[in-house]
Amino acid sequence: MNPVRSLLAVFLLLALPAWAQEVGTLTLVEGPLCLIRGTTVLHGAEGVRLHQGDILESSDAGFAQIEFTGKTIAALGPATRVLLLGHATGRDASGNAGELILLSGWLKAQSSENYRYSAPLLSALTQNSSLILHSTTESAEIYAESGSARIGEASLDGRARTPRIAKAGELYSRVAGKDVAVNSRPSPSFIDAMPPPFRDTFPSLMARFANKQVQPRRDHEVTYSEVQPWLTMGVAWRRGFVKRFEPRLKDPEFRRSLEAHLKDSPEWGPVVHPELYQSKALPARTDNPERQNSGR
Repeated sequence: MNPVRSLLAVFLLLALPAWAQEVGTLTLVEGPLCLIRGTTVLHGAEGVRLHQGDILESSDAGFAQIEFTGKTIAALGPATRVLLLGHATGRDASGNAGELILLSGWLKAQSSENYRYSAPLLSALTQNSSLILHSTTESAEIYAESGSARIGEASLDGRARTPRIAKAGELYSRVAGKDVAVNSRPSPSFIDAMPPPFRDTFPSLMARFANKQVQPRRDHEVTYSEVQPWLTMGVAWRRGFVKRFEPRLKDPEFRRSLEAHLKDSPEWGPVVHPELYQSKALPARTDNPERQNSGR
């Protein structure tokens, strides 16, 4: 390859926004799958490459399998919303290969590398293990299916507070406003509610898409209601959302809805109403006004 072109390609890659960096592939999709990339809502499909920052939402009867670069497989159950917050080949500065946020629904994760899985109430750091996570607005559960993980209460900074080393078979659960509870085995209600495919180990399907590029089909620009749950979740996980979704303020309905909920997303204040945050210029100080006026 021409060395000048190679150098240009490197610069273009470095200039890409975070959500333009590929981190994995959708290798199985059942039912409609919503994909929010940047400010655009796309249709998820098998073979679509996923990018850091992508938001995925499965349908009420849907299912999807994600295979990340590396050896991590994540499966989304019905009515599930996840954010691909971060991903790295190998370990990043914190020792993690990546981080996935489960806002609501069901997630099963099989990983042989360091990975963090977080929900609004619980967080887990894994290595060479399999977890099943369930999250609602009022509760969260993490089942350590195999291997080991460090599981604890999710804190405002996005990390697990006082994590414990979970043993295979243990179920960690937490209700909003209460401490974490640990059981030596999953409850019958958890097993009954768990999506049936989660009972099995997920095989890799990546070979089917090794030389296949599938482009997601565009639907529309994202509305406020579609991203509101993400704009009001833990502050550690919504960093960068102001810059990402600021272009949508050009839409009057998006702006009106955001202004009505500023108390839930205060970081938007300086962008929506910059005039309220601009410091007023102070008048020049004069110790002797008469001398100044006289020009002496």
